[in-house]
Amino acid sequence: MAGLIRREDIDEVRSRTRLDEVVGEYVTLRGAGVGSMKGLCPFHDEKSPSFHVRPQVGMYHCFGCGESGDVFTFLQKLDGLTFVETVERLAERAGVQLTYEEGGTGPDREEVGRRQRLIEAHQVAEEFFRTQLGSPEAAQAREYLHGRGFDEPALAHFGVGYAPRGWDNLLKTLRGRGFTTEELIASGMVSEGQRGVYDRFRGRIVWPIRDVTGRTIGFGARKLYEDDQGPKYLNTPETALYHKAQVLYGLDLAKRAISKTRRVVIVEGYTDVMAAHLAGVEQAVATCGTAFGEEHVKIVRRLLGDDAAGTGEVVFTFDGDEAGQKAALRAFELNEQFLSQTFVAVEREGRDPSDLRMAAGDAAVRELIDSRRPLFEFALTSAIDRFDLSTVEGRVGAVRAAAPVLAEIRDAAIRPQYERFVAGRAGMDIYEVSEAVRRSRSRRPRGGQRQGRGQQQGQSRGPDQRRQHGQQRPNPYQEQTAGRIEAYAEELGGEAAAVPEYDPAAVRIERGALQVALQQPQFVNATLFDGLNGEVFTHPDLRRVHAHMRAAGGVRTGLADPGAWPEKVMAAAASAGEDRVRSLIGGLAVEPLPAADAGEVERYSRAIIARLFDADMARIASELHSRLQRSDPADLETSSALLNQLQILEQQRARLRQLM
Repeated sequence: MAGLIRREDIDEVRSRTRLDEVVGEYVTLRGAGVGSMKGLCPFHDEKSPSFHVRPQVGMYHCFGCGESGDVFTFLQKLDGLTFVETVERLAERAGVQLTYEEGGTGPDREEVGRRQRLIEAHQVAEEFFRTQLGSPEAAQAREYLHGRGFDEPALAHFGVGYAPRGWDNLLKTLRGRGFTTEELIASGMVSEGQRGVYDRFRGRIVWPIRDVTGRTIGFGARKLYEDDQGPKYLNTPETALYHKAQVLYGLDLAKRAISKTRRVVIVEGYTDVMAAHLAGVEQAVATCGTAFGEEHVKIVRRLLGDDAAGTGEVVFTFDGDEAGQKAALRAFELNEQFLSQTFVAVEREGRDPSDLRMAAGDAAVRELIDSRRPLFEFALTSAIDRFDLSTVEGRVGAVRAAAPVLAEIRDAAIRPQYERFVAGRAGMDIYEVSEAVRRSRSRRPRGGQRQGRGQQQGQSRGPDQRRQHGQQRPNPYQEQTAGRIEAYAEELGGEAAAVPEYDPAAVRIERGALQVALQQPQFVNATLFDGLNGEVFTHPDLRRVHAHMRAAGGVRTGLADPGAWPEKVMAAAASAGEDRVRSLIGGLAVEPLPAADAGEVERYSRAIIARLFDADMARIASELHSRLQRSDPADLETSSALLNQLQILEQQRARLRQLM
């Protein structure tokens, strides 16, 4: 880069950026106490939300995988950006003009990060394609789009454009804007052959494919002309920006509706997404040239806030033909990865949302989604309908084909109902169906059974399972302390008896005080807190947290710059090579305080700090008593001084108790 971004500008970007708004573009966040939010972690796959965000503190932390940091760290890790690229993106978002230490107004164009250059190239290309849609050559493209019911405002909303015929129209435009051949090849918008470099998209309708933040990262193109020997749809190849298995078309436009309604609708193509949105089904998204897969599941679950409550809905729409049924059954294979309910919506005459909207209007599209059927029912029907039920062999074959699907249903209340459904449809006795399911379940590997949604939602659970699913909430610190004790036991050669035991009440006070010092430094006496003897912290990890606070400048630093304070403490732990303690600091910075409102936060904060100071005074008093007992009874001067100090301590403790 041309130079380092000024610290003042970085602080300005941080102060103008709300962490919850940035994280909310990737994860659905819900309230989790005063000033705290939580959702499913974007850094690892999980069933229950353990990812906490504290907007006031500007920190996030996952209690599942230990990832933590601020808004800059979040984007760096999730989008693979450098720190400078992250600051530049957020500065543009917040309207902050960056300056650089060497005096320039920005980095030299040739030195901009590779990803940023690719994003800029895609933006130029999108504008080029949009302009070309209005050209005389694009008359057939406009006729096709208008014939599908898409007017100019709709085309502008989705950014639809046209790639003109010819080998280098886009190539010339991009080169004219300063992009090199190497950059253009890396973008996937041009191809390289024996005759050199040429446009990948030619004579086609073009849709921009955007990431969740709305940045264009690739294109999808449909052919128009009979002499086009290419595939009907042609997408950007895999690039540094575009990974088709991790992209859903329309997600940037659908994310807010998905989060609000807790429903996502999976359709098959670009025009289906457009038709659904225009008809009022704004939760619609589509895959881009690939089947719906595991990476797509993770994206959808994060946006749904897919948790054990199972209140979300995933609705798949597929064409009624054989390919559509196969796609639906592939989706069924991913069913168990969702905690939300899964459905299929297939129009009676096999029409997709785009065709249905043209033929019957917007209301018909909405009715299609509302008429959704459970995915289990669709999968069972598809399995049975492959057989001739007028014959004994066909009926037996249908039951055998349906049995593995039934075996996937973990909910003990739902499975018998679907067994009756299969028995009635196939014309078989319910006992024969149940027996086929039993045999299917017995053939499954013992260690390979997946825990299904039904088991997580509908079946009774033992105490351990209830704790895992939130019916009895575990104490996070008890779990962390248990982990520490196990670690210490391992360090001592596995001798658990040699591991020190910690007073839970004392540890709770120590931990709570450190939380307050990180999250609410305005309620802490910086001089007293920073001056505490580390011995007041009975747990070694907590003692190290306090030491790193002092190394980061103490609570005074937190008062001067609350937004950057937790990150500085984490950086101090990282510099000392203490990753475990760094993760603990991240958790302390975001875990909700046990308070219902702002007034209660202040009362709790002052009380827990007072308790820690009281514990320190009690420790000092114990040392003074010990010295007094060891002193010479004849040395009245020493005894008097020690007694005086004890008296002063007791007076101070009495005042502190008024705050406790």
